[in-house]
Amino acid sequence: MSTSECNHTKSAVKRAIFYLAVSIFTAVCGGIYEHFGHGVYSYFMLYAFAFPLILGVLPNLIFAVRGKPRPHKAAYNLYNSGVATLTVGSFFEGVLEVYGTTNDLVYVYLLLGVAFIFSGIIVHLATRG
Repeated sequence: MSTSECNHTKSAVKRAIFYLAVSIFTAVCGGIYEHFGHGVYSYFMLYAFAFPLILGVLPNLIFAVRGKPRPHKAAYNLYNSGVATLTVGSFFEGVLEVYGTTNDLVYVYLLLGVAFIFSGIIVHLATRG
């Protein structure tokens, strides 16, 4: 393994660990919020940790195993923004459900999150050549 591939692998593992920490933090925050929710819970809040876990840890571990460099900065930032938007949106929807209310604008989080992720993937595919 060359020095460059080793650096790419270390960088991807660091990003995976960061996303794992974000997943754990989100799960703990959701658990604490649910604990004080007087028996009211929301699946959106319970599973908000899944977005950084599935969309953050897994792709970075794949990059680490393959020894591929990090995607172009614009692609990387768009993709990360999508993961963050989906995580915050899920947590926010959970807060609203625990509180006992709804808001139609919560779907904006889903739409923007998916749009950011697909934009990041498209930019990555367009700039990897």
